[in-house]
Order: sequence, then C-alpha cells, then structure tokens
Amino acid sequence: MAQDKAVFEKQKQQMATGNGFIAALDQSGGSTPKALKLYGVEEDEYNGEAEMYGEIHKMRTRIITAPDFTNEKVLGAILFERTMRAEIEGIPTAQYMWEKRGVVPFLKIDKGLEDKADGVQMMKPMPGLEALLEEAAQTFGIFGTKERSVVHEANEAGIKAIVAQQFEVGRTVLAAGIVPILEPEVDINSPTKAEAEAMLKAEILKQLDTLAEGQDIMIKLTIPTVDGLYDELADHPRVVRVVALSGGYSTDVACEKLAKQPKMIASFSRALAEGLSKKQSDADFVALLGTNIDKIYQASL
Repeated sequence: MAQDKAVFEKQKQQMATGNGFIAALDQSGGSTPKALKLYGVEEDEYNGEAEMYGEIHKMRTRIITAPDFTNEKVLGAILFERTMRAEIEGIPTAQYMWEKRGVVPFLKIDKGLEDKADGVQMMKPMPGLEALLEEAAQTFGIFGTKERSVVHEANEAGIKAIVAQQFEVGRTVLAAGIVPILEPEVDINSPTKAEAEAMLKAEILKQLDTLAEGQDIMIKLTIPTVDGLYDELADHPRVVRVVALSGGYSTDVACEKLAKQPKMIASFSRALAEGLSKKQSDADFVALLGTNIDKIYQASL
C-alpha cells in the first residue's frame, strides 16, 4: 500500500481534529519481555527472539482486531518496525489498521538511547534511516514516525541538544513525505521536572519557528506539572497535534492528569494494555480493553 496523497490528507485531518488518542504499540527489543510479562507470558514460554516477537505480535493483533479498536476512539497507533513488516489476517499491519479500523499508522524509528550526559539521554544513531522511511511510506503506507529521547533534569545545554537532535531527525522524516512525532520525554521522577518542562517548551518554540510552511509535525510530551503549559505549542501553525505519554503513571493517574490539559490527547502504551492478559477469555479481554480505551478517550476529549 504505497502512500496515496488523498489518503495522507485524510489521515492528517483525522490526526489534527479527531476526538480520540494514539495507541502506542511499539515496545521493542529491551522492553518486549517486560511487556509480555505484564501480559502474562513468562520468559520460559518462548525460545529466542523470533518466538518472543511472535508472542508480542499475537498480543498486538488481539488488541488491533478488538471491536473497540477503531477510529471512533483510537485515531492512530505507533508500530514497532517488526510489526509493520508483519501481517494481520494476511494483510500488512499498517494497511489492515487503516483499511479495516480507520486507525492512522505510525512507525517507531529510534534505536534506543545513549548514556546520560548533561542531564539527558540523546537518541542513538539511526543508520539507514532514509531507506527505512522511503520503504515505510511507499511500501507500507505509513503516515508518521515517532522518535524518543529523555530529559532527566533541567540542564540547559542538554535540553538544547536534545531538541536540536529531535528536529534534525524530524526534518529527515519530513523530507520523506511523512509526519514526525518528536518525543523529548521528561522523566516523571525528575526532581526538576517543572523547570525542565519550561526550558523544553522555550527550546521547542524556537525550533518550530525555523520550519517552513508545510513542514508540519507532531510532538509527544510528558504530561506537564503546570496545567496547560503546552497549549502554546498546540496552537503553533506547524503543529498538527500535541500528544501525551503516560510515562509510568497508572492508567487512572495518567487519565486524571491528562484531563487537565485542554490541548493534549493521549498516546499511551502501558496504560492501554493495563490488566490485559493472554490467559483471559476473549470476552474478558475485549471488555477490559474497551474500558481502558474509553478511559483514555474520555481523558483526551
């Protein structure tokens, strides 16, 4: 399913104005065993990487094919590269999501984090990024990407560097005709969280003003300590949408905090899958997932 201009514009409109949230289904390498454990699959239940990824794909398939996983409440979903290359019911995952569920497909492109320096963790290099982006857009019909780095403290040099790197990668993504979600996460346990968020916002605003018309991006941020802090980012003409990460908060806490942010919608992973288990009957699984989706949807309104 190559990227189609009319489809792309329809997806962009859905992301800019739709009611709902973005599901994050992009746990990768290091976080996969943890995600599976939470889903009730122990490490002794699979052998090696291929079986591990097979189990997580079954879990994601179960989520994506559930009755409540449609664009009535789920606007988009972020996929891991292996999920993009896999299929659901014989159809490539991203194509299935859009054509059967009306959910806009995004791809996680970062390769993990560097060690902490200047109070932040930058993204590791991404060799072959241009080729991956072209394939994502032209072969799989991916609409956007997501790339994550982390701010641990209010360090001006670190925050400046992290935002510069996010926008640099974002420009590469834009050049491929895709919409990047920049994700400079602020650690929810940071002792200087509020100060770091104020610095981050100022730095992002500076960078946004360097984008040309048509270079539209999305931004994924930790729910801020000061309510409404990121409204100004959401109102910027180059910003399609500002979305929130759950950052380790429970579903209820994340939803409660998000409800106080008038211009942010959710992009949760842990909160979405909270309480789901491989051992559940399909009826119980569908009911609980429906409840989680509804909570996150209501908090995103």
